[in-house]
Amino acid sequence: MRARKGGPRLAALTAYDFPTALALERSGLDMILVGDSLGEVELGYDSTRAVTLQMMAHHTRAVRNGAPDTHIVGDLPVDTYRDASEAVASGRALVAAGADSVKLEGPLVPQVEALVADGIPVMGHVGLLPQTAAAYRRQGTTPETADLIAEGARALDAAGCFAIVAEAMPEDLAARITGEVGCPTIGIACGTTCDGQVLVTTDLVGGLPDPPAWMRSRADVFGATARAAGEYLEAVRAGKAG
Repeated sequence: MRARKGGPRLAALTAYDFPTALALERSGLDMILVGDSLGEVELGYDSTRAVTLQMMAHHTRAVRNGAPDTHIVGDLPVDTYRDASEAVASGRALVAAGADSVKLEGPLVPQVEALVADGIPVMGHVGLLPQTAAAYRRQGTTPETADLIAEGARALDAAGCFAIVAEAMPEDLAARITGEVGCPTIGIACGTTCDGQVLVTTDLVGGLPDPPAWMRSRADVFGATARAAGEYLEAVRAGKAG
């Protein structure tokens, strides 16, 4: 992945289950993220903070079953990497479940270094950090906060991250970080200046009503499912086979 810096842009999507992973592998994506976003878009919680390591391992196994030949990144959920030893233990759990690498949020250099030393590749994450954010809003909009985010990205790169997610920040800050780090940057909600992009597949395919306004949904799975269920209901009540 590091060798892809400056080359063809990397494309990643999330998956949380077997059928989605099966479809994504068929598309030829560079990697699949088993994101803790599953707490919101799959399990209906208000935030990612309700997700546990056991949940992540469960969904990682399902995704690996559907995508045996695609690089899978497993999200380390909140409060599972509070220090280096905990990070390694949690990382091992996700690798045992089928992940090729793990992702953590924030410039946590000791945790990254410990994971890399243990042979577990790490994807970093800067900008909006959903696990600890008070609200989902764009980050790095002042010179001071932009400098802090860029500094964190450089520290993650130096610690050995193979890629860094840059989330919800101005496009010029994403471009700056992309130019300052040696590993690929994977953008979400920050324009097109990163080395790649990641999206939540549920948003991409319209799996829920009212997807984010900043992105384009390329399907309407929610609407199609509701229509199919309605047609089935009518057929059953009319005495026909489903």
